[in-house]
Amino acid sequence: MMADTAKTADSSEPHVFFTDQGEVTQESLTALRSGAALATVNVAVIEVTGPGALQCLQGLLTCDLEAPGNGSFQYGALLTPKGMIVTDMWVVRSDPRLTLYVPPQGVTPLLAAFKRSLPPRLAQFTDGSPDRRVLRLIGPQASDIAANAGVPVPGSGTLNLDGNHIVARPAGNRPYVLQIDSPIGQSGPLAAALSDAGASGCGSDVLELARMLAGWPRLGAEIDVRTLPQEVNFDDLGGVSHSKGCYVGQETVSRIHFRGHVNRRVVGLNFHAKPDVTNATITIGERAVGRLASAAWFGTECGYLGLGVIRREVEIGDVVIAAGGSATVESFPLKFWP
Repeated sequence: MMADTAKTADSSEPHVFFTDQGEVTQESLTALRSGAALATVNVAVIEVTGPGALQCLQGLLTCDLEAPGNGSFQYGALLTPKGMIVTDMWVVRSDPRLTLYVPPQGVTPLLAAFKRSLPPRLAQFTDGSPDRRVLRLIGPQASDIAANAGVPVPGSGTLNLDGNHIVARPAGNRPYVLQIDSPIGQSGPLAAALSDAGASGCGSDVLELARMLAGWPRLGAEIDVRTLPQEVNFDDLGGVSHSKGCYVGQETVSRIHFRGHVNRRVVGLNFHAKPDVTNATITIGERAVGRLASAAWFGTECGYLGLGVIRREVEIGDVVIAAGGSATVESFPLKFWP
């Protein structure tokens, strides 16, 4: 069963996000390996408008919203003044509007920060979630299937506005290929067109598998209230700018980037047996070196893979004891054998 409480609103303590064998469909595995999977993602859709919306968010979020220009699609986060992650998010810039796609447990602290920080005469925010449906398309055939369905495929890190649909593509196609934000009443025909073109309709399991393969952190699992961006590989994921100027928490992030390093990082884990997710400790010998954050079943050929937050001195290829059994430390993207 889905193990954990990472879906709850409380992300103050990390949990193991576990997708066990019975929850992973063969359709999802096949689509990830050789086809395309279409799934609805559980995110809040927060819209920010106003004459100062761009400048205000530029001073709050870790990603650079100005330099890429209108029509950009960025991954970033809101931090505390001490540089800890409040919530991560994806951001669409479609002037004069910015649209944020936020994990459910990150919405309350994000909106509280907006109430404190956004001057109403410059920037107003609304929760558009009840009226929107967000789909994500994953797999090696995703772009071709989208094009065959008449969905415009944007360039890396950009978006296309197709009527009332916002079609966005993350840089490097990680951890998915396309995101499509549609009005509730128009999402059904679009999903049907993608299905007719060859996309497999899948559940949330496929989104979790894809993010683990790409090494993408999840709020409440890899990310908690004590997490610094560099501890969950934000530099590698393009989630933080070191050149755009000041934003909340920037001093800590810049100090680490230019003068030091963090002591932890996210790595992949290839388990040699089913992990015991009630025991999240990762050890080498008698020494604790980290914790298991996410794990999932990837089919009989591959077994269980996961993500761990471990000390930086642990190297790729090392064998550790994770969740009660041995596992090999892997780099990203994780190998997903056919």
